[in-house]
Amino acid sequence: MRNCFSPFFAVLATIALTLVPSLHAVAQESGQSAAPPPSVTVARPVAKDIRPSISFSARVEAIDKVELRARVDGFLEKRLFTEGQDVAAGDLLFVMEKGQYEAAVGQAKGAIQSAESALALTNIEVERQTALVAKSAAPKSQLDLATAKQREATGSLAQLNASLDKANLDLSYTDIRAPITGRIGRSQYSVGNFIGPSSGVLATIVSQDPIYVTFSVSQREILEVREKLGTSGSKLGEHVSAASVHVLLANGKQYDRPGKVDFVDVTVDQGTDTVPVRATFPNPDRILIDGQLVNVTVEGGTPENTLVIPQSAVQLDQSGPFVLVVNSEKKVETRRIEAGPPVGSELPVLKGLTAQDLVITEGIQKVRAGQLVAPIETKSGS
Repeated sequence: MRNCFSPFFAVLATIALTLVPSLHAVAQESGQSAAPPPSVTVARPVAKDIRPSISFSARVEAIDKVELRARVDGFLEKRLFTEGQDVAAGDLLFVMEKGQYEAAVGQAKGAIQSAESALALTNIEVERQTALVAKSAAPKSQLDLATAKQREATGSLAQLNASLDKANLDLSYTDIRAPITGRIGRSQYSVGNFIGPSSGVLATIVSQDPIYVTFSVSQREILEVREKLGTSGSKLGEHVSAASVHVLLANGKQYDRPGKVDFVDVTVDQGTDTVPVRATFPNPDRILIDGQLVNVTVEGGTPENTLVIPQSAVQLDQSGPFVLVVNSEKKVETRRIEAGPPVGSELPVLKGLTAQDLVITEGIQKVRAGQLVAPIETKSGS
């Protein structure tokens, strides 16, 4: 039996020795087929003429803002506008009940007619007494009495005319009109409510085109403005007024209409040690809204040749902004930069890059420093 199994084991040993080199070759092939380096899109910084600029936090403010209030008491009969619509100066917006005020006007007119009749009688009496006194047919005391009554009637008529004016004024207050052109907000009262001077604001009208953007400049920033924008001496207001102002919206995009500074305050706010500055912007599309918080960039001075890169290439951590670049060995490097205020979708780079650096603009999320990559170069802005 032992001799019968010997040829069988010899065959198995031969097969095993044959398979070992084959498996080793497969393992070698598997090790050689490693994943290729990830591809990334890169671009070189581009030199552009950029005007010196400095940025501030700012607040949008309406040029005109009016709170509508009732000036007399009464029930609200009509509301003649749609909330949120544009209104023109003089448009009728609210109508209050008029009955009691029309009655007051009528009463005043009736009292004036009575007073005018009484004054006419006193005038006649004065003329009669004057003639009698001239003929010595009546004592002068009678003329004095008639003259006093004439003056009293004249005063009463003047008072009643004033009462009529007030009654007409109160009647006019039952029609509440728009004092300015702008957009009207939400109505705080519905038809049928009793309103009056103590009711508070009925609705608010805000002018929207043009519109103000206000910001405060600290003493430190004033020095930076003078240095960056080329101001000298005490002519900060004149230079800032000649500069262009751009708004950066909450979504990171730049408002497409530049503004102009129209006011620089003549005193410093002692509470914040800042100088209030105001710029005016066209706002036909109503993108800027009263009360909105924005950032503004003030541009001025002589344009300087500066390297710019896409904002999408810039990352930020606790140490500040940085970009990823591909070196000559096609490996990723982290490069710290000093950046200026954004210009549209581009960011000026003041320090940290040269025109020959390959900055990764796409594929940043899938690579890390020291990693081998396959760069695909494109022109900046393409």
